[in-house]
Amino acid sequence: MRTKLVPRFDNIFDKMINQRLGFSEGEAKRNDFLQFLLEVKDEGDSKTPLSMTHLKALLMDMVIGGTDTSSNTIEFAMAEMMKNPQVLKKAQQELAAVVGEDNIVEESHIQSLPYLKAVMKETLRLHPILPLLVPHCPSQTTIISKYAVPEGSRVFINVWAIQRDPNNWEDPLRFDPERFMDSKWDFGGSDFRYFPFGSGRRNCAGIAMAERMFMYLLATLLHSFDWKLKDGEKVETDEKFGIVMKMKTPLVAIPMPRLSNPTLYL
Repeated sequence: MRTKLVPRFDNIFDKMINQRLGFSEGEAKRNDFLQFLLEVKDEGDSKTPLSMTHLKALLMDMVIGGTDTSSNTIEFAMAEMMKNPQVLKKAQQELAAVVGEDNIVEESHIQSLPYLKAVMKETLRLHPILPLLVPHCPSQTTIISKYAVPEGSRVFINVWAIQRDPNNWEDPLRFDPERFMDSKWDFGGSDFRYFPFGSGRRNCAGIAMAERMFMYLLATLLHSFDWKLKDGEKVETDEKFGIVMKMKTPLVAIPMPRLSNPTLYL
C-alpha cells in the first residue's frame, strides 16, 4: 500500500510546488507552511541544508501522520459525547455562546472554547491515539528505577495504561472532561500521568497542528449539526489496538442541520 501511495503524493507535491514557484512577483505572496519551507530552502543554511526531497518528506509526514490519527481521535470524541449527552449539550452551548447561532466556526474561535479543549484532552487520556507512543532506542545503557535499559533496545511506553491508572485518576474509565478544566494539564508531557503526545525532545512534532485540526473539525461538527444513531443502535467505544488506535466498531451517526440559516451550509 505504501509503495503505491508515495509516487501519487510525490506527483501531487511536485504540482503544488511548481505552481508556487511559477507565481509572478506581482501576485500576492502566500503566507503558509509550504511558502515557509520554500523560503528556508532558498536561504541555504549550510549547517542544516533543506533539499527538495527533505521538503517533500515533511509534507508527507503532515499528510500521512496527521490524517488518520486526527480523524480517529475525533471519532472517539464523537462516540464518547453521544454516550454522554450532557457533555455534548454543554459543548454545543459553549459553541452557541462563542460562535453564535447565525455563524460558522472559524479558526479564531478555537482559543475561546475551553470546555471543548477539555473534551479533546479527556479523549486523548482515555483513548490515546498511539497507545504505546513511538518506540525509542537508547544510545547507551541506562538505569531507570533500578532497571537496566540496554543500549540499542527498543522501548515502548504504555501511555494507554498510565492514563487509566486508578492510582493517578479518579474513576479512570469514566469520560469526564471536567477533570481537565484545570489549566495545569497540557500536552507538553511535563506530568508523567498524562502525556498522549510523548514527552521531552522526542515528543510529537505535530502537537500544534493536531490541536487545531481536532478543535476546528469537532467544533464544526457539533455546531452545525445535531447527531443521532439509527433506530435500535448503541454507541460502542471499544478499541482496536494497533500502532494507531481505532474504534473496534466504527461510529455511524446521522447529522441533522441545526443552524437557522440554510445558506451557511453552502
